[in-house]
Formats: sequence, structure tokens, C-alpha cells
Amino acid sequence: MTSAPPGRASLRPRELTLPSHNRAIIPDTTGATKKDILELAKRNNVRFLRLQFTDILGVNKNVEVPASQFDKALSGDIMFDGSSIEGFVRIEESDMLLAPDLQTFQIFPWSDPANRVARVICDINMPDGTPFPGDPRGVLKRQLARAKQMGYTMNAGMEAEFFMFKPAAAGEASTETHDVGGYFDLAPVDLGEDARRAIVDVLEQMGFEVEAAHHEVAHGQHEIDFRYSDALRTADNIATFRFVVKYIAQQFGLFASFMPKPVYGQNGSGMHTHQSLFTLQNENAFWDPKAQWELSRVALHYIGGLLRHARGYAAITNPLVNSYKRLVPGYEAPVNVAWSMRNRSPMIRIPERRGTGTRVELRMPDPAANPYLALTVMLAAGLDGIETQADWREPVNVNIWEMSHREKRRLRIDDLPHDLNEACDELEKDDVITAALGEHITENFLAAKRQEWRDYITQVSAWELENYLAKY
Repeated sequence: MTSAPPGRASLRPRELTLPSHNRAIIPDTTGATKKDILELAKRNNVRFLRLQFTDILGVNKNVEVPASQFDKALSGDIMFDGSSIEGFVRIEESDMLLAPDLQTFQIFPWSDPANRVARVICDINMPDGTPFPGDPRGVLKRQLARAKQMGYTMNAGMEAEFFMFKPAAAGEASTETHDVGGYFDLAPVDLGEDARRAIVDVLEQMGFEVEAAHHEVAHGQHEIDFRYSDALRTADNIATFRFVVKYIAQQFGLFASFMPKPVYGQNGSGMHTHQSLFTLQNENAFWDPKAQWELSRVALHYIGGLLRHARGYAAITNPLVNSYKRLVPGYEAPVNVAWSMRNRSPMIRIPERRGTGTRVELRMPDPAANPYLALTVMLAAGLDGIETQADWREPVNVNIWEMSHREKRRLRIDDLPHDLNEACDELEKDDVITAALGEHITENFLAAKRQEWRDYITQVSAWELENYLAKY
């Protein structure tokens, strides 16, 4: 085996490849019981188990337990201090229970075969066993239950773009890219290509069905697409995906970032979200072969709901100060509330495929979003559109970026919020979106984002010094 290039960590095959006897049991734990998981863990030398969850801002968290505590952990009897997690609970009500979803049990492929590490994704419960209202995964499950009452299930696929950068001299993060490639480029083999292939390898070993991986438009920017699934599993997959990308990039001496717009003058990273509703009889509710565009009334009203509430849910799908530096004209990111079937300038695009593949692509979200909350607000907006028979307006099949302000107003094309502060204002007054999130998450999310905005606007930037210091 050849040694790694200077300055690059060696990623040995044994760290990425599970023994063949493990491959058949990793992808599917559907219907698994606690006994099944305990036997699986013992058979595969699992020494530590990570109980994984996300906070309100979408950051992965975990409590790790040794094998001696697996039975207790898989019974949902492990407590943690919720007051230490931003936006969870106050000190006086800090104890939270981790309730594992056994179907999410996975063994990390890179762990030592004799001392493996596994993870299981958890819901958060109160000490009495009732769901914690501030749990993002629980919020999505409640919205999916609402959809089921209306006769629908939600499928979704999220395309989370990311950058990989070289670390600075002292090891801290930088924005120096490892290549100068562009969209779909076949560049010479470099750190980025090698790391991307390794990420795909790990994801497949963890049960992901990877459909494509390629270089994106900006230097050092990548995209890995995996097969759509039901909305809950898709959100779980995004949480896992972000962790895997960062971990594997680190093994190659790179720093991976899901920051929406890390480099001025380059395209930012989006998380385009494909979504569709299916009936309880497993038929695509968005497809009507006899209708105009072959889109059903359900699909059109769903689109109407996404349009109506776009400004209200922007703070969730685009949650950072930096998010709104991506949502500007000229870099392929949407800035207008409209839909189309032929171009990518509007916020919503309808891919050409019909039949069971009929779906809506929302192009505004970015990969900093909490995937559970993002899918929650999209679904809530769409279901509200169906319930109220929202107006879907006419599709805009010309380039909106080239329209005048007057033309856009004639077609009732609104702008998305221009910054995080405006997005927070819009979220606060959208009763449908705040109801979907619940009082706890709405209040704590807004409090965190208002503070983020205040911190940002009081900073003195390099741009200000360059333009004002000598002049005034």
C-alpha cells in the first residue's frame, strides 16, 4: 500500500471496509426488537453505542454508553441534562430521556473490528415518558401524523451540497480549496475526489443507496445524492450524512463545511428538497395523467401552500445570517417566490418525470437547516395549501432574474426575505408555520436567531474598514 502524500492523513482500507459477514446485516433493521439489536451488537463486537439526537438548531449531539449499558439504553432509560443543550429546557426541568428508534441502529464502518462503535437515533422524552415538545424529530413525526390523518404519507429527497477546504497552517478552518474544478468536472485525481469516493463507500456500507456523486459549480464544492425515502428517514439520513462527510474529510486532511456561502464570488451550497405525497394506497397523489401538466389538484394546492408560506418558513430552511448571502441574484440560488417546470430561477421547480416520480423541488433550503424542522415546515405549508385550496398562480417559465421589478409585480412574484432579521419577522407572524413548530421550538429558535442577528450587526467587518476607515 502506497503512503499518503505529504500533509495528508492516510485512510487505510481496513478503516473503511467492514468484513463481508457484516455487510448483509447493516442496511436493514426494520422491525428489530431490543433483543435483536443486543444480539447484533454482541455478534459484531460493538463496544460503544452512541445515542444520537439533534438540538433545535440542527447540531448533532450524542450520549455514548459502553456495552454494559446497552440493555438500559435500548430500553429508553438513559437520561441526560437537557439544560446543557441550547434551547432545550430550563435548569429546573433539565432531566430528559433518550428513546431510541431501534430501526436506526447502525455500526460505523471505520471502527476497530474488535471494538466497534454503533449509533442509534433517539427521540427525546420527558421524565414521565411523554414526548418532549422541543424535540425536532418529534415535531416532524407529529406533522407526518397530521398528513396521515389527511390520507397522505410524505416522501422526500434532500441534495445537501458541501465544500471541502484545506486547513490553515495552524490547523484551523480556512477557505482555501483543494481544487479549481467546476460543475461535473473530471479533474485530475486530488484530495477532493479521493475523499468523495471514500464518503460514498462509507455511506453505502451504512445502507445508503447513493445515486450519484459529482463536483459542483464552485471550487472545492461537492454533491452526493442518495435515494429518496419517507420524510423521517430522509431527515435521519441527512443528520448522518453531515457527520460522515465531516469525519471522512478529516481523515484526508480536509475540512468539510455545510456553510451556505463560505466564499465570496462563488456559488453557495443549497439543499434542494424533492418532495411528494402518496396516498395510503401507495399512489402518487401529485400525478394526474389527464390534468394540465399532469399535475393533480393536490399537487397544485400543495405548491400554492409552499408559495404562500415561503417567507414564513425561510428562517427555518435558511437559518443563518450567512444563508441570505447565498440567496442573491447571479449565483443560481432562488430569490423569488414562484414556480416553474422549465427553469431553475424560481423557488420551486417541477422536474419533468411523471407517474410515481412526480414531485416538487423546493430550491431555497440550504444545508445548515435542521432537516427535521425543514421538512416539518415544508409539509405544514403544503398541507395548509391543500386544506385551504391555495392559489398556485401560473408557472413562470422565463428567467425571473432578467425580469424588471414591474414585470415581477404583474405576475405576483414576491421576494424571499433579504436577511435573517426579516425572515424572523416573517416566521413570527405566520400562524401555520409557528403552529407546526409548536410554542417551545418557535420561541427558542427565534430567541437564538434574534441574538445571532444582534451579534452580527454589531461587528465591524473587513469591508467596512476597507471602505470607510481612510475615507471618513
